[in-house]
Amino acid sequence: MGDMHACDEERAALLALLDERPALGDEQQGKTAWSTIASEVAQRGSAVALWDESHPLTLDGMDDANGALARAHAQLDEWRESDFELITVLDSEYPLALRGIHQLPPVLFVKGNLLADEVSVSVVGSRKSTRRGCGVASNVAKGLVERGISVISGLAAGIDTAAHEATIAAGGRPVGVLGTGINLVYPPENRNLHERVAAAGALVSQFMPDAAPLKHTFPMRNATMSGLGRASVIVEAGEYSGTRILARLAVEHGRAVILTDDVANSTRWGRQLLGRPGVYVAGSTDDVMRIVEQVVCDPDLGASAAVLARPAARAADPE
Repeated sequence: MGDMHACDEERAALLALLDERPALGDEQQGKTAWSTIASEVAQRGSAVALWDESHPLTLDGMDDANGALARAHAQLDEWRESDFELITVLDSEYPLALRGIHQLPPVLFVKGNLLADEVSVSVVGSRKSTRRGCGVASNVAKGLVERGISVISGLAAGIDTAAHEATIAAGGRPVGVLGTGINLVYPPENRNLHERVAAAGALVSQFMPDAAPLKHTFPMRNATMSGLGRASVIVEAGEYSGTRILARLAVEHGRAVILTDDVANSTRWGRQLLGRPGVYVAGSTDDVMRIVEQVVCDPDLGASAAVLARPAARAADPE
């Protein structure tokens, strides 16, 4: 009971710290504040310690002049009756891969089973995908499942949906990373897919459970997707696709980025990434799998390998 009480105190202190910092509605400050809290708490190994540094103790114990701690404890009590799990940066269940990125989220809400040390790769792309792009995503996902690699995607329409559907059909582990709270389904038509992803793998959100989709929550979600995986496969994306943010973040994180030759040839941002360490171009599904195998066997390749470019005139072959 003592350990459980201590854990509750740490979680309440962390939630209270988040409550006091700028809300997520303030885009830039919200991003910075929450990541800073996560880093400071992780460095100290205690949210209570960080709270005490900025809130002098009273005769009754921890200072809670604005009621943030009381609200946090009430929230924890409410969440105990929910169908999701709360994982904080202080927990051993927190994914090891996320601990190495600057934008590490302080909390994760999970439905299903998120493994702290699983090997995974993101398969992402445009919501307005072509039939060919969905075929590429499906075959890449199947190839990853065959190699025992979990498939991360964002549960959006198009490429994300194709990747998750193929992963589940192949008996693999899908990991869906949300740009909303864990209680919301976005887009609404993917409700059944949300349930199937949670049953076969994990649904993950870094936002409060009922948080609505906002313009800046998806770039924040993309940072988490990049951090969770060993590599990101960009199947199909336009010039202004949000996927370009994930690709750039992955380079920043030292993760491998695998562009289909269609993306590399048809987008300016794709061409700008060429030549960066850890950026690859694949002309076929076999190329993607070969690069993934190299990266998984030698994670340092994501940050230091030379570009393996295979020029081709069309997108990766889904056959």
